[in-house]
Amino acid sequence: MTVDRIQIGKLTIGIAIVLVFSCMAFAHAILVKSSPEANAIVAGPNVTLALIFNSRVDQARSSLVLEASDHLNSRVAVKIDTSAPQKLTGNVSGLAPGAYKLHWQVLAVDGHITRGELPFRVK
Repeated sequence: MTVDRIQIGKLTIGIAIVLVFSCMAFAHAILVKSSPEANAIVAGPNVTLALIFNSRVDQARSSLVLEASDHLNSRVAVKIDTSAPQKLTGNVSGLAPGAYKLHWQVLAVDGHITRGELPFRVK
């Protein structure tokens, strides 16, 4: 009987650990789709940017910043369209051919911040 209680205790602890870590994974807004996709080549000079996340984001406290990779000090904040709770969209115009990085930062509604970057090229 002692062995059964030890095994049940280990199983209970194992389940608790899995639940804790799975809840932590869902606490962040994770990027699930983007347009353009990472490392895509798009036609310019006007580009529509769209990032879709696995959960709602606080759009007022989230940001999109476009950086031209081949120029110094060429970071531009992108105005965010706030029409969809899981999506950040924006439009940029006048992009010259070259490499760009879209830096994004979102605040999930549970208070966790997630950030990343999306490289792409304009032909």
